[in-house]
Order: sequence, then C-alpha cells, then structure tokens
Amino acid sequence: MVDKKKPASGKSAGKASGAKPAPKKNVVAAVKKAASAKASAKAAPKAPEKAAATPAAAEKPRRPERPAKAVARREPSPRVTGVHDLAPAPGSTHYRKRVGRGPGSGHGKTAGRGYKGQRSRTGYRHLRGFEGGQMPLHRRLPKRGFTNIFRVVYDVVNCGDLDRFEAGQKITPAEFAAARLAHGRRPIKVLGDGEVQKALNVSAHKFSASAQAKIEKAGGRCEVIPR
Repeated sequence: MVDKKKPASGKSAGKASGAKPAPKKNVVAAVKKAASAKASAKAAPKAPEKAAATPAAAEKPRRPERPAKAVARREPSPRVTGVHDLAPAPGSTHYRKRVGRGPGSGHGKTAGRGYKGQRSRTGYRHLRGFEGGQMPLHRRLPKRGFTNIFRVVYDVVNCGDLDRFEAGQKITPAEFAAARLAHGRRPIKVLGDGEVQKALNVSAHKFSASAQAKIEKAGGRCEVIPR
C-alpha cells in the first residue's frame, strides 16, 4: 500500500515557501491625512462668482395692459304668466282622506271608526239634537212666551232720508221703493230720526208722533194709507 503524505501545517508551509507577511496599514495616519486635506480645501480661496446682472438688464419692459372690453349685459326678459301659473290658494284644497289602507297611514284596520257600537256600523246616521238617549238640551230648557202669528213687519224710513226728494214732491210707497228706501211689498212706517228741511207730502201706512210733527213743521203734509 502507498502511504499518503499529510499536508504540512501553515507555519511550516510559510517558512518553507519563504513568503513574507502583508504589512499592516497605519489607520491613524490615513485619517489624519484625510482631515488635513479637507481643511486645506476649505481654506483655499473660492473662484469669483459671476457678477450679478444689472437691475436694468434684469427687469424687462412690460407691455401696457389692454383696456377691458365693455360687455353688454342683456336685461332678463319679463316672465310670461299663463295658464300654467294658475293654482288654488294655499290651504284651500286638501288630499282626500283614504281610510282602511294599512296601519302606516294612521287610518287602517278600524278606519277611524273605533271598536263596536252603532257609530262603527254601516248605515249610521246622526240625528240633530240626539244625545245618546238622555234628555236633549232643547227639551231640558223651559219654554217662555209665544210667537204672534199676526205680527205685521214694516219697512222703516226715517225723516233724515226724506231730504233726497225735491221740495213739494208727493212721496208714495212707489217712490220709496224706487229710491231703495223700502222693499215695495211690505207696509211703510216713517220714524222721526233726523231732520226735514223741505215741505213734502208723504204718504205712508204709519207715522210716529215725532215724525209727523217734523214733517208738518217743515210745511209738509202726512197722509196715512189704510191697510
């Protein structure tokens, strides 16, 4: 068998080859050298910068501003109203009340009639004065007096209304109706409110004592028309 030779150790190998170890760098010296170079670069005079441009050359002449153009504004044309602007007065109309359309409407289920009773059934009709069976008000109150079926209603004309007629004129119920002082179908009674300044011949169905005195004092005459 062939014997394998072991490789020699590092120290022995180095000695045998005769190679020298690499020299170590002096780190401190290198750092000092770099710092001195940086300081010398700062101390060196800087190159003169370019002379600043003169203010006259820097500011360019501006163009004169153009006058603003006058824009003619068109006046708004008046709004034309038409049939489409017609509408009922606010509050005069309202939506129809729709009942029995679900609980969300507020008028569902019983449709605003409540539970049971006569008023919840169909065909209910409210009778005027009915108070549910108790004695109604018009029967609880006592009766007093009576109505005279022979009462006569007169159209009243005062003495102050006679000034619209001319002096010496004869005034009959037809003239009173034409002047809108009487209805024309009812009898006329002259009362003494106001003053009479003219002499008039008045014909009426009744005269009060004061009215007759004023008409006769002014030179007129009173004629009673029988009914």
